[in-house]
Amino acid sequence: MHTPGHTDNHFAIIAGDRVFTGDALLIDGCGRTDFQSGDSHALFESVRGKLFGLPGEMLVYPAHDYQGRRVSSIAQEKQRNPRLGADRTLEDFVELMANLDLPYPKFIDHAVPGNRACGVCPPDLPEHLRQYCQEVAESPQG
Repeated sequence: MHTPGHTDNHFAIIAGDRVFTGDALLIDGCGRTDFQSGDSHALFESVRGKLFGLPGEMLVYPAHDYQGRRVSSIAQEKQRNPRLGADRTLEDFVELMANLDLPYPKFIDHAVPGNRACGVCPPDLPEHLRQYCQEVAESPQG
């Protein structure tokens, strides 16, 4: 399922009674939309218009969780997700995302193009960041 917003080429994978949402829908949150091809309007539609249309009992597996949680459900996220759940409007969401005031990730300008190239480091990567290419190449997830 194409779920743009965190990035313009983001997808969720539905497998039986589970949906793997990547960074589009996190447990009690969502991915940021303030760099490269992020778009708050698109993310709101992806989550509220697509993911929240899935059955409530469907299990949600996000890409990561900063509190160590591993699974949620569509019903739970619709009810209590502070960014996208309950009666959150598009206007509220766009304003919230515009004012998160998060630090800009140091490697993001190179990481997203690398992700688009299936983990291949971009040719214009500065020398001081090349160490990350080796780490990715040796990673079992690589």
